[in-house]
Amino acid sequence: MAAEKRSYTQNRELSWLRFNERVLLEATDESVPLLERLKFVSIFTSNLDEFFMIRVGSLHDLEMVDPDSRDNKSGMTPRQQLSAIFGAVRPLMAMRDDICARLNRALAAYDIAALTVEQLEKPELKYVKEYFQTEIDPILSPQIVDSHHPFPHLQNKVVHIGALLRDGKKELFGVMAVPASLGEVLFLPGSQVRYVQTAEIILSQVEKIFRNYVVEEKVIFCVTRNADITPGDEAFEVDDDFRAQMKKLLRTRTKLAPVRLELGSAVSGKFQQYFCQRLHLEREQVYVTASPMKMGYVFALADRLSAGVREALTYPPFTPQQPGEIARGESMLRRVSRGDVLLSYPYESMDPFLRLLREAAHDPSVVSIKITIYRLARRSKLVEYLCAAAENGKDVTVLIELRARFDEQNNIDWSQRLEEAGCRILYGFDSYKVHSKICLITRRDHSGISYITQVGTGNYNEKTAGQYTDLAYLTADRSIGADAGEFFKNMAIGNLEGSYRRLLVAPHGMKDRLMALIDREIAKGEKGYLFFKLNSVTDIDLVDKLREASRAGVEVRMIVRGICCLLPGVEGETDHIQVRSIVGRYLEHARIYLFGRGEEERMYISSADFMTRNMSHRVEVACPVLSGPARSKIQKLIEAQWSDNTKARAMQPDGSYRRLSGGRESVSSQDILMRDAVRAAPREAAPAHGGLGSRIRRLFKK
Repeated sequence: MAAEKRSYTQNRELSWLRFNERVLLEATDESVPLLERLKFVSIFTSNLDEFFMIRVGSLHDLEMVDPDSRDNKSGMTPRQQLSAIFGAVRPLMAMRDDICARLNRALAAYDIAALTVEQLEKPELKYVKEYFQTEIDPILSPQIVDSHHPFPHLQNKVVHIGALLRDGKKELFGVMAVPASLGEVLFLPGSQVRYVQTAEIILSQVEKIFRNYVVEEKVIFCVTRNADITPGDEAFEVDDDFRAQMKKLLRTRTKLAPVRLELGSAVSGKFQQYFCQRLHLEREQVYVTASPMKMGYVFALADRLSAGVREALTYPPFTPQQPGEIARGESMLRRVSRGDVLLSYPYESMDPFLRLLREAAHDPSVVSIKITIYRLARRSKLVEYLCAAAENGKDVTVLIELRARFDEQNNIDWSQRLEEAGCRILYGFDSYKVHSKICLITRRDHSGISYITQVGTGNYNEKTAGQYTDLAYLTADRSIGADAGEFFKNMAIGNLEGSYRRLLVAPHGMKDRLMALIDREIAKGEKGYLFFKLNSVTDIDLVDKLREASRAGVEVRMIVRGICCLLPGVEGETDHIQVRSIVGRYLEHARIYLFGRGEEERMYISSADFMTRNMSHRVEVACPVLSGPARSKIQKLIEAQWSDNTKARAMQPDGSYRRLSGGRESVSSQDILMRDAVRAAPREAAPAHGGLGSRIRRLFKK
């Protein structure tokens, strides 16, 4: 069945597009504040950009290298997958345009207006023209394309203005980029929030810019390029430093082949054909959109609103809480030494873990700190504490992954800072990304060597810890600590085939042990039970094993945020499998594996999804959750999410999703978990003002 269509699987790319549709549908939910709904449109847009850059780009590469290869879930060739993608994207973009227009009309009632140049009032038009003359025109770089002026390289995801020009009988193409330094929109003076797209301003002045020519057509456009770069694609000198290799690769990203063209309005067939010929695109890769091609500006709109309007249009503010299990001011080294701690982001703060690192940096008994890093915030206390530890004479080892997609430059910069402070820097492996989230603190005192280990599902990123739902497990268990010590030794000597007692470690060992744990439940038949919370499910071996479990009568429950190639409820194949997806205020990101019930239950948290890349091409870690309170906390999280009938959708046997409903009252798991975190927080840790908005306080008192 390697390349045949299974009745219980679907293509991963089409599954991802359905996930992004669920993101877009959040923008239609009237229970979501208006400005937050517009943010979901922006997220949908940036998600789709990355999808074309990475997934569509890699399929184009595969089509050139192996055009007859077939997807092992759908049996489709690369060309068939691309055609299906291009067809599926078009109605999604039309839906996006319609939703965006409706939201902008609704926001106008709050004096927030997205305008075209034609809609400007006379004083505003005067202001815009003056702004163009003083701020825009001096930094524009327009050019024509003819025999003496070659067609320029159009950078990836940079908005441009294009024009068909005529000089007598001679036709030319005029083009200019919208300078990034200008920002995506221009806010107009006045008490209201009124703005116009910078590209629209430049478009309105095309006739003036190309005054020597007749402008026959003009359009805003944007090219999306393949951005799927890997070090294996390039030949480097043997003694090249890996950091230098990554710098070279980043320069190639903007030069890879185009995979999509967005046009701000319909153009003539002649004009479209010109674009297609110059960019080597097919017509199916050209999309006309009425919405802005870049929508990052949406996240800054709230800062321009009065407090009252902001409260009406945005989520009630929420501050991640201090966990109730940690006394205020208590030493984290002592707290974890006497009992495990589980942190649940963003409901609880990352601060206890950061405090642990800060204490470790200055504690005389701490001899070493070792950590893997995949993504970091632009500003990072974690780096500050690691540097302090190294400067205090601790042995600090940082395994930093320079190939964290779109964060490469940030990681290069941080690696240099850490190295300058005296940390030992490791870059991982040529063919395997290090995606694990594990930190080991080793102490030596009068009683000997002891460990504190932290294993998480998300990155050590202080910003996303307030936006993504993740788990971080802190334990002084000696067996887990010993495994973590062995893990870091193996990473330092390039050994990917180490053996571990407690931890599950990919690429060698994790998948086999997961399959064995599923087999344990299969042996129980109808008494077997499996639960998985994941971001994606694509690995065909695990998909087939779950189908085997279903056929044996095992109850399988799954909460999968994004891609799920496994179709549930297919008669005779996956009857006992249920799949749900939750898209809400926070990005669901935690990975939980649960095997069995009661005393036989085994529970893990992990950095790994059920994807082939995670199981076979990345270094990942899953850790057993051993303490009763931590397990109970995760069970409550699972119960809240499985009872969600507000933001959850159930996957159908055909791969579509249906919003859950039923019950006497609406249940939103993220609201429940926010409420529980507030109730559990030490009273003195709750902020006196500004942390929780009045609406959310009222919600939590219910």
